[in-house]
Amino acid sequence: MELAQVRLLVGDFPACYRFYADVLGLKPQSGAVNGPYEKFSPATGSAGIALQDRAMMAEVLGELGAAATGHRSLVVLRVDDLDAYCAQVTARGATVLHGPAPMTDRMRVAHLKDPEGNLVELQEWLLLRS
Repeated sequence: MELAQVRLLVGDFPACYRFYADVLGLKPQSGAVNGPYEKFSPATGSAGIALQDRAMMAEVLGELGAAATGHRSLVVLRVDDLDAYCAQVTARGATVLHGPAPMTDRMRVAHLKDPEGNLVELQEWLLLRS
């Protein structure tokens, strides 16, 4: 078994597309700005994040028709320089809600939200420093 992706169901597809592509700087697979589906990949690693229009999935599972409430996901991205990356995404329109700050003695984190309210955690692993 192989993990193919983590998929987020979103109501405002274009806004979320812009956030993951333009603000976070992830690479879109096909350029489907208006959806109903797009996969994003970081510059390194094999994990991916995908967006799917919530209305499209509601056609399959009717219970998804209502808007999501509460925090249902946390997307985690590892970066080499947390301070520099936070400065970059803030300049591109993100609002950092917390951090950068230590989470443990091994990791620093910052938190933000995408346009749908999904939490995004940015991690800098301190163990990787020489």
